Amino acid sequence: MRTLAGEALAAAAPIVQLSDAAGGPEGADALQRARAFAEPLLASQVRGSGEGALAHADGVAGILASIGAAPSMQASAYLVYASDYLQRPEEVIGRAFGPSFASLVMLTRQLVQIQRAARDAALGEAAREQQAERVRKMLLAFGRDLRVVLLRLASRLQTLRWYAASKRECPRELALESQQIFAPLANRLGVWQIKWELEDLAFRFLDPETYRRVALLVDEKRTEREQGVEQARQHLAALLQGSRIKAEVLGRPKHLYSIWKKMQGKGLSIERVFDVRALRVIVDDEAACYAALARVHESYTPVQGEFDDYIARPKANGYQSLHTVVLGDDGRPLEVQIRTRAMHEHAEYGVAAHWMYKEAGTRGYAGVAASGAYEQRLADARKAVLRELLAWERDLSSTQRKGTGAVAATAAGAGVGVGVGPAVGAGLDDRIYVFTPQAALIDLPAGATPVDFAYALHTDLGHRCRGARVDGAMVPLNTPLAHGQTVEIVAAKEGGPSMDWLNADLHYLQSPRARAKARAWFNAQALSATLARGRELVEKLLQREGRTALKLEHLAEQLGFKSADALFEVVGKDEYSLRNIENLLRPAPPAGGEGEAPLLKRSRSGTGGGVLVVGVGSLMTSLARCCRPAPPDEIRGFVTRGKGVAIHRHDCSNFRHMAERHPGRVIEVQWDVAAGGDKRAVYPLDVQIEAEDRQGLLRDISEVFAKERLNVIAVNTQSQRGQRGATARMVFTVEAEDAGRIVQALRAVAGVRGVCKARRR
Repeated sequence: MRTLAGEALAAAAPIVQLSDAAGGPEGADALQRARAFAEPLLASQVRGSGEGALAHADGVAGILASIGAAPSMQASAYLVYASDYLQRPEEVIGRAFGPSFASLVMLTRQLVQIQRAARDAALGEAAREQQAERVRKMLLAFGRDLRVVLLRLASRLQTLRWYAASKRECPRELALESQQIFAPLANRLGVWQIKWELEDLAFRFLDPETYRRVALLVDEKRTEREQGVEQARQHLAALLQGSRIKAEVLGRPKHLYSIWKKMQGKGLSIERVFDVRALRVIVDDEAACYAALARVHESYTPVQGEFDDYIARPKANGYQSLHTVVLGDDGRPLEVQIRTRAMHEHAEYGVAAHWMYKEAGTRGYAGVAASGAYEQRLADARKAVLRELLAWERDLSSTQRKGTGAVAATAAGAGVGVGVGPAVGAGLDDRIYVFTPQAALIDLPAGATPVDFAYALHTDLGHRCRGARVDGAMVPLNTPLAHGQTVEIVAAKEGGPSMDWLNADLHYLQSPRARAKARAWFNAQALSATLARGRELVEKLLQREGRTALKLEHLAEQLGFKSADALFEVVGKDEYSLRNIENLLRPAPPAGGEGEAPLLKRSRSGTGGGVLVVGVGSLMTSLARCCRPAPPDEIRGFVTRGKGVAIHRHDCSNFRHMAERHPGRVIEVQWDVAAGGDKRAVYPLDVQIEAEDRQGLLRDISEVFAKERLNVIAVNTQSQRGQRGATARMVFTVEAEDAGRIVQALRAVAGVRGVCKARRR
């Protein structure tokens, strides 16, 4: 290897001299010297696919040349593959060819290694979908140097060409990646030649039977079509020349995958696919485009609905052309595309068209001349391409792959802003891509640590993270990760995160998601302690009151809380007084001494609300405050000490509790029908309301009661703040002739903005 490297450096020696004199290798001379540098290193090497390394480099350089890339960029293809066989590639290539080529080589090598590991990962189908998305984002991250993207496109096309030429079976994963990622990327960049050939070759490997069938359908019409296209070409060329329109008329090559997609998507036969017979007209300027279009439509019959003006409305990737379909002299459809020379170069070469200018003077990006107006044009072109890369990312992120997974570029990218601001920088510069030990690709923010990585895999793994190995070596948990590293987490069986992780000065967490997950763990621990304290206080109170049999959920509901935990939380935070619970448990404070209360015989009074005590005669009665009974509620009586008979609703929890302890005090009671019919008798009723707290809420609810002609005699309100805002809990005491009057009012209250629950207490 050392001998080969020495031969390569010897071949590159003239380049070193040129680099010193002119800032780096330039022109065709650079290409020759780069190949001379790479040849001794690559001549005897074979790639993993079986293709010779030097032959592959020659093929990549040839593809770059075919799309108009500058010789300096073609030279970089040899340097990238030669670097695999150098001990210190960045240092050697930097010394021989300059820092620009050294940077390109290292970026491309890194991208290839990550891609290869991602593709070889043994993952399930669902995980493969996520893996493909991460590879796509990874390509975007490396898009800072557009040469890397073009080199990868050319390399992939050369690999597919070799599989086709050698008639070897192409790995399905590689063909799928070419169809789902590389072809859409080429389409986004407008490199049509690479895009359609990638699609056709991937189609051939993924579905060989269908590919052969479509090819056969096209070939069966070849002679007839070629004759018809040539006749139409000659006729149109003569027509435009006669109209004094300077134009070059070409026949357009077929694209099998595009033909098949149209046949499938629209259910068409081969005869109805219009672009099988197509002409392309290249003119000098836009005015000539429209003049030629007018002449075509004058001489041929246009097909309805088959005209597109991509000059006035360019595609998202900058493509411009006029498309029309007309009926030829034989009555069959003929597609005609009309564009200027500049539009044609962009359509065929895409971003590579911006590297097609002479290399002289001040050196610029990718080793091309960049001075004056050209420098500004090149900068604008690069910005536009970066915008297209980001637009491509957004399109594919929001589109679910269907069928074979090929995703066509849409016009969504046209909405990207004119300049390249923070959004572009953020999209390309702030992500890194690392691997799990199983070779799954993980997308993280730049500067992310092993703790960020652990949280990205699983929240629980992040909590239990205690150590990490990066490329097999143990590292501190706040070590920044880099592209392409393999990370393995050492985790405890149980436990939680360290409070140090939330200290920004210690740099343990860079991902906002990971930081939020760690903070949520500590919040959950604090809440658990608060709930335990609240439960303890409530249970001690119930023990003192002798009410341990009372269900905590039912107690919370009576107090206006959604659950017992909600009650425990406010009690544990000292935001809710235990006296409220005592008042609920003691609706009628005890009076007098021990022993049985005497039965007080009195005339029936208004305080009893018109209640008859069955079989005993007239007794003093009072309506219990805990349940507020009113006709026609089913009621029960309980003889109290010194206060006569307390009237409860039969389902009152307090009544049930007292009846269990003193069943002898329970007596039957019923509403006095005569008194109940007196409309002057009114009963206090409690209405419990839960709503989203806001200004004017109390006023709006009070207006409803006023409209329903219900007199409000008391209001008790509480407001609680939670994660979703403030919640108001209100208890209104209103007067009504009977319980039925409250039903309609509850429906009206439920319609007030923000009210979540309204019921009788």
